[in-house]
Amino acid sequence: VQLQASGGGLVQAGDSLRLSCAAAGGSTLSGYDMGWFRQVPGKERVFVARISWSGGTIHYADDVKGRFTISRDDAKNTVYLQMNSLKSEDTGVYYCGADLEGDSGTMYYERRRYYYWGPGTLVTVSS
Repeated sequence: VQLQASGGGLVQAGDSLRLSCAAAGGSTLSGYDMGWFRQVPGKERVFVARISWSGGTIHYADDVKGRFTISRDDAKNTVYLQMNSLKSEDTGVYYCGADLEGDSGTMYYERRRYYYWGPGTLVTVSS
């Protein structure tokens, strides 16, 4: 599976952005639980949101609850992250990954569950 995140940019605090994570090269997202993570220079990649393969189970990091919405459109082979009311602390490179660990005993927010990381997309929020 080849994943490509896009949609980042430079915005002001309070603005909105929609990120997309597309499967490229003939690969498919269908059947995969998918997650979004954010990384800033010098720090670890941290969990933002996750959506199950069916779309029926969704999780968010506490700092984005009520502002971000994750969704998926398997017909378009794409997972989205709608980001509203952006804050300066949302700044970072956003990556999407496929959760392949199933019932491995690790938590949904742990980075080690996710694979197929592609190039991220930079979001910069100016205050």
